[in-house]
Amino acid sequence: MTIRAGVLLAGYILDLAIGDPHILYHPVRAIGSLIKITEKILCRLTKGRGKKAEFLAGCGVVFIVTTVSTAVPFFLLKWAYGMDVKLGFVLESLFCFQLLAAKGLYIESWKVGMALLKGDTENARKAVSMIVGRDTERLDEAGIARAAVETVAENTSDGVIAPLLFMAVFGAAGGFFYKAVNTMDSMMGYKNEKYLYLGRAAARLDDLCNYLPARITAGLLILSAFLLGYDGKQAFGIYCRDRYQHASPNSAHGEAAVAGALGIRLAGPAWYFGVLHKKPFIGDPGRDVEPEDIRRAGKMMFTAEALAVAVILAGLLLGW
Repeated sequence: MTIRAGVLLAGYILDLAIGDPHILYHPVRAIGSLIKITEKILCRLTKGRGKKAEFLAGCGVVFIVTTVSTAVPFFLLKWAYGMDVKLGFVLESLFCFQLLAAKGLYIESWKVGMALLKGDTENARKAVSMIVGRDTERLDEAGIARAAVETVAENTSDGVIAPLLFMAVFGAAGGFFYKAVNTMDSMMGYKNEKYLYLGRAAARLDDLCNYLPARITAGLLILSAFLLGYDGKQAFGIYCRDRYQHASPNSAHGEAAVAGALGIRLAGPAWYFGVLHKKPFIGDPGRDVEPEDIRRAGKMMFTAEALAVAVILAGLLLGW
């Protein structure tokens, strides 16, 4: 447990200090490539065989990708620790560092804010298109800022708190399992003609894996609002009211807490692949979302992460 606490702390510090350097090959890219290859092969084998075959192909993708993505780091770490505990510690620390995305998420989201502050709407729109899945061509300045805030709020769970929790319980290999599930959902979890059945298993597993992390994240964000001097009481109220205002059972939890804390309204109708989706709003109507809200959401994310790390380390060191 002491070693696990050490590698988590090292990974956390490295992420805060370095973020996501482009010179390093990120393991999520390898997971993404594995998903594409596996999907292509299994789809070719089940082509034209109906909805059940598509669903089974999706199950096959989930099984293969999660197994490989977990087994490779597990056996690498087993070998490294067998050679030398220090080598294993360094390797697992690097894995933990790469599985956390707080610094990278803040940097990429704040690029949007900086462009908006300069009045450069086109570059802001381009920057936000790199971190969201929706169409961005129709977004005005407030819409661009809102999309960036939503991404920070939602990914505080997916990119920060959930990986921390999986690594705390299952080690770095567990973190890779979670990343594999989350990456499959982001690539296959669409309710369109291609993925309605093919991506169903990935989407359901992602819902399951994020059930507790999403709710823990919301609690940490609400506590962060109090600590940062934002409206913690309203964060709790909006969370209780709007936490299920999303097609996903987990995605609105972080957004609701952030919307309440900052006194803004998030979500609402959005365009995806040229189709308007009439999603409900999260939060109360008031002022427009402004660039500074991106920074505020980032502060909430970092504070929530620090709280999570403190509790996890205390639990590991005290043997809870």
